[in-house]
Amino acid sequence: MKLSNIIRFITIFSLGLSLAQEATAQFRMGVGRKIDNTIKLDYGNPKEYEIAEIDVQGIETLNKSALLSLTGLKVGDKVRIPGDDISNAIRKLWKHGIIGDVSILVNKLEDGQAFLTLELKERPRLTRFEFQGISKSQSKELGEKIKLIRGRVLTDAIVKNAELSIRDFYVDKGHLNVDVKTKQIEDTLVTSGVRLIFDVTKNNKVRIDKINVFGAEAIDDQTVKRKMKKTNENLRFKLPNRLASDLISLGKPENMKYFLTHQEGDGGSSVKDYLNENVKLNFFKSTKFIRTEYEEDLDKVITYYNSRGYRDAQIMEDSVYASGKDRINVDLHIEEGQKYYFRDVEWVGNFVYTDEIMNKILGVKKGDVYDMELINKKLNFNPNGPDVYGQYMDNGYLAFRCEPVEVKVEGDSIDVEMRIVEGAQFTINKVRLTGNDRTNDHVVYRELRTVPGDKFSRDMIIRTQRELSQLGYFDAETINPVPLPNMAAETVDIEWGVQERPSDQISLSGGWGGSFGFVGTVGLTFNNFSVKNIFDKSTYRPLPSGDGQKLSLNIQANGVQYQSYAIGFTEPWLGGRKPTSLNVSFNHSVQRIFPFNDFSFTNQIGFLKMWGASIGLGKRLTWPDDWFTISYALSMQTYEMENYTYSRLGFDTGTSTNFSFITTLSRNSVDNPMYPRTGSLVSTRLAMTPPYSLFNNKDYDNIDNEEKYRFVEFYKVNFDLKNYVQIWGDLVLETKAHFGHMGSYTNQVGVGPFERFEMGGSGLSGGNFMLGTDIVALRGYQDRSLIPYNPEEQIQGGTTFVKYTAELRYPLSLNPSATIYVHTFAEAGNNFNEVSSFDPFDVKRSAGVGARIFMPAFGLIGIDWGYGFDPTPTQPAGGPSGSQFHFTIGQQIR
Repeated sequence: MKLSNIIRFITIFSLGLSLAQEATAQFRMGVGRKIDNTIKLDYGNPKEYEIAEIDVQGIETLNKSALLSLTGLKVGDKVRIPGDDISNAIRKLWKHGIIGDVSILVNKLEDGQAFLTLELKERPRLTRFEFQGISKSQSKELGEKIKLIRGRVLTDAIVKNAELSIRDFYVDKGHLNVDVKTKQIEDTLVTSGVRLIFDVTKNNKVRIDKINVFGAEAIDDQTVKRKMKKTNENLRFKLPNRLASDLISLGKPENMKYFLTHQEGDGGSSVKDYLNENVKLNFFKSTKFIRTEYEEDLDKVITYYNSRGYRDAQIMEDSVYASGKDRINVDLHIEEGQKYYFRDVEWVGNFVYTDEIMNKILGVKKGDVYDMELINKKLNFNPNGPDVYGQYMDNGYLAFRCEPVEVKVEGDSIDVEMRIVEGAQFTINKVRLTGNDRTNDHVVYRELRTVPGDKFSRDMIIRTQRELSQLGYFDAETINPVPLPNMAAETVDIEWGVQERPSDQISLSGGWGGSFGFVGTVGLTFNNFSVKNIFDKSTYRPLPSGDGQKLSLNIQANGVQYQSYAIGFTEPWLGGRKPTSLNVSFNHSVQRIFPFNDFSFTNQIGFLKMWGASIGLGKRLTWPDDWFTISYALSMQTYEMENYTYSRLGFDTGTSTNFSFITTLSRNSVDNPMYPRTGSLVSTRLAMTPPYSLFNNKDYDNIDNEEKYRFVEFYKVNFDLKNYVQIWGDLVLETKAHFGHMGSYTNQVGVGPFERFEMGGSGLSGGNFMLGTDIVALRGYQDRSLIPYNPEEQIQGGTTFVKYTAELRYPLSLNPSATIYVHTFAEAGNNFNEVSSFDPFDVKRSAGVGARIFMPAFGLIGIDWGYGFDPTPTQPAGGPSGSQFHFTIGQQIR
């Protein structure tokens, strides 16, 4: 027998003997302790017994019968004692992992029968777990990652897997030395329950001390390190002795500047040159080590080598090892291989374009570094210039194909054959539209650049798709151009699939307008209107539509006391050539004063009437990005008053005219108009009247208000900001800020009575809309309760306001037929008579809750309860505004 076999036999025999002795000792511990302590078991001569009884002890929550069945033992079975039957039963229980300790006790052996006791110790069940040493946000993230289930039996494997998951979580974040300790604490409120406490010590992130590159000869080490975008070593450099000593010796800034930009007389480099040539790492790059990013960076190194002609380059070995406390080194062993060059590039199958044209587009010459990534870019899609596919497909060759093939490798040179299948030149036969149920074909066709009779062009397909998405009538995500080639006829039909989205708006609003009682509003906006089809009843849906024009109608009234009418029209393609919009609007309002409860025209004692019109042009911008729009408008409003005793305008009889130029710049990136989750809306509006006081030579100190305000003079700026942040799921935080200011060109005239700000309540305009007043909502306060008053000029209204809002929203239903969400809010704002008294922190505060319901038939319905914490000027006692309910129908601007 060989010596190795003898040693193996002795080892196995010794191991078996020790196991037998251990089993004997363990089983002796299982001899009955309660009934007969004199039982003697002969392990050398086991006997067969019939199980007469099995008692299960030590169980509190588990089912005894189920556990007994797991052992495979039952009353009436024949077993050998001592023997494998008892040992196998213990193994079966251990296998299921629900028992922490198992003992089978022999209580009595009598008349060939054995009385056994199965003494068990349950494993604990997890009641809850928590983390120590880390933040709440990371605790939440880890809780989802380790996937522990409360109530499940807690095994050693479950705890170990949880610890490994925690460790992996922090290793991925650069904490390679993370330490995780687990404590099990008995839960006294739950039987056999334990709490797990994971004590996490993240320790410092492990930083890369140095990256050592071996085998890089053709490409210097620093270049290899720069290609590892996310795996970076600590930045360190040491100036040559001459440069360091010279730098220290400098004392004056001008000498320092010269030294940094000029070479020394001995021909050495300047500090600036040295840094540029030898220190090319970014100070702001992270040096932490993350395994996944490290592996990605290794691929980037090889990709870079391939682009430099080293197509056989590979990393033969890499190692990561500790170099000190919280520091590691990385060693990379690179085999660069041979550098290859293009030799001959031959074109096969090209008949339309010559080899010279194709070589010019490809831009590869004999002797250039071999780079197939560049070849593929120049073939398929080159963002920086023409590509081969574009050359053919923009000229109708829809079935064009090109495959580069390496045909010969000789030394350091590679011959490539560009195998082309040109196919036929396709002409656009038909262009079809599907899905435009409301929008007329010509509205879409005027955006198309794929016209029947033209050659097929990939570039025109891309441009058309982008421009159709900007119309707003279709879902941009579903615009789908489908080329349908007819190989036999060498034509292609292009089917543009679009999906209409609702664009018309119906709004109903109502509210209490102070002394005017209930004021109701009906508004209709048709965003896809058609003027030319007004007399074509077949186009009515319910009004003539489909030409992409916009018509809006608005009526507001409270019986004979107050009426307001407005109509507006927008043509988005003025002249049909460019998307330059034309906007025209007209409005008329009247407010009458009657004796108390006598609303008869014959008893009218005073009135205020307003006529207005505006015309404007707007356009979409492409800079700074394509979310921006800009518009310009000219507006005229005339106010005629007679015995208007309700007025706080400084006079009650006379006529005032307001000519103003208005420009608005806005950016809107909100993702959903009904329930936004992300994005923002920023708008800046500037309105200016001519500066009459600078050239009319009036003595404003000695004229009455009727003459003073015959022509309204002011400038006005409004700034509105809304931002939406998705907190968790559909829980959204909306934050808003609004600011407005109006001023005068000269102190003699001052700010006139028109266009001032009124704040408070729901934001409904009531009867004062005709005065051009800006109504600003502030929940928790009564309507128009924050209105400054100037007793000297008897003018009411603020010239500067500020408002801040934070609103936390959560939807109950996002069904398009009924969008419902609830919210809680906090608001603060104030209205100031003079800009000199403006203080952005002197605000009236409120908080509350509310709900919004949107239904297409009624628009947006809202109810809010707010509590105002501060007094208003109309409360002489100075107490808080208190509890206020607000009901609105319609969207409020501010």
